[in-house]
Formats: sequence, structure tokens, C-alpha cells
Amino acid sequence: MDIYTLLSQTQRQRVSDGAVTSLLSGCESSPRQLVLIWPQLGDFDSLEYAWWLKREAELLQAKGIAIRAIGIGNRTSGQRFCDYTGFPPDSLFVDPTAELHRTLNLYPGLSLKFPGLSPGINAWLNLMLMCAGMGSPGTLAEVFRGYRGDKKAPQLIGDEEIVQAPPLPPLKGSFFNLAGGQGFQRPFELATLRLRNMAEVLRNWKSYVPDSAYLTQRGATFLFNNQGELLYEHRDPGILGFAANPSNPLSFLTDRE
Repeated sequence: MDIYTLLSQTQRQRVSDGAVTSLLSGCESSPRQLVLIWPQLGDFDSLEYAWWLKREAELLQAKGIAIRAIGIGNRTSGQRFCDYTGFPPDSLFVDPTAELHRTLNLYPGLSLKFPGLSPGINAWLNLMLMCAGMGSPGTLAEVFRGYRGDKKAPQLIGDEEIVQAPPLPPLKGSFFNLAGGQGFQRPFELATLRLRNMAEVLRNWKSYVPDSAYLTQRGATFLFNNQGELLYEHRDPGILGFAANPSNPLSFLTDRE
């Protein structure tokens, strides 16, 4: 069975109304269909991906791209995620046990077994090792990019925008100009956005992560045309690996024109 057929036949709970329906319901006739398989909804990758989608909303609309996403969690996780990120709840589905991720053979993450520990604690320890780069290629480089800046990436925070990222004090976007200028991703800019995401998740951990057994599971991106033909595919190799081009995660939408 090809990926499009599998996704069209997969039914999960939709966050907006709690209905169990096809992942692709309502978007079959769209010129392009962007399907995102996210890890835990409290994961760095899920939150950052949603931020980019909101940033590029006009581009997505202009190209007639319908978006469907499914993340690990329950409906409460999904509602919290949408409230925080602005992602539309009628486009988000939840998979409490990462069943679809396994069906698609996505990378489950590091899975070392520590005797005598629960699956949740095992997952936590494996997640920490992945954050340190073990079994998660590219993660450390991407963490460092968030601190040192990236002149190939756009400016992420507007000069007049105020960022709340506890424990830091509120920061105005123009503050980052002191680290090197403007018009590109300045040093510490991305790291600050990631700190904001981390603070949000830690404050609401039980909502975002109802079952920690799936903390290490990674996701994928699939882009289809209205004939169900696969135009683009990216399978996440590790933490912060949700994009082939980290400097501009949605560049694949225009690279193929």
C-alpha cells in the first residue's frame, strides 16, 4: 500500500470536535496536501514546525496547500498545543500510542533498555542521550546553530515583538540586533524561541505528554499533489531534525516549482 492510500484510510481523533475520521478528510481536492507526522506534541520539533507554518501561512494559502498533522498525545494535548501555537485544531489529529509512526516505519529514537525501569523512565533516559547527540545525528549542530545564529536563515523575531521566555526577562526583538545586526537569524534568537517552548511544555507537562513512553519517537513530512502522488518526503533522523534545510524548513515547497 502506498503512503497516500495508507494515510487516507487511517482514522484518528480530530482535535477540533473529537470526531474519529480520516486524516485527509476535507482536503482531497486541494492542489497540494502537506501531511505532517509529528512526535509528541510537547516535543521541540512539533512546536517549532507549527511556528514556521504560522509564519508562512500566506505562502501556504497562496499555493492552495492543505495541511493535516498528527501528533502523539490525546485531545487535551492537541487543544493545549493549538492554543499555544495557533495551529488550527480542525487540521490536527492525535495518536496516543504512535501507532501510525510505527506503521510508517519512522525512526523510534534511541531505545536502550535499562533493567528494572519503567518504559517511561527508559524513554526519559534515552531522550537525554539523544539530546547529547547519541542516536540523534545533527542534534548538537542544530542546538549550537540556535545560539550562534545563521546568516542563511531569516530574522525570526520582529524588532517590535516582545518575547516572553522565562526565566529570562521579557525581550524586545531589537535586543538581538546587538548580537550582530538584523535581517537574518541573529545569535541566541532561535535559542530564545526554543527556551520559550520549553518553558511552556514544562509548565503544562501532563497536558502535553500524557504518556512519556513515546518521548523518543520521531516524525516525518509528506507532500502530495491532488492525484495522491508523493512530491516530497522527509523522515526525521533525530531531535531537531524535522527539516532537511534547518535554515528555512519550508523551502521544499518552492524548491520544486
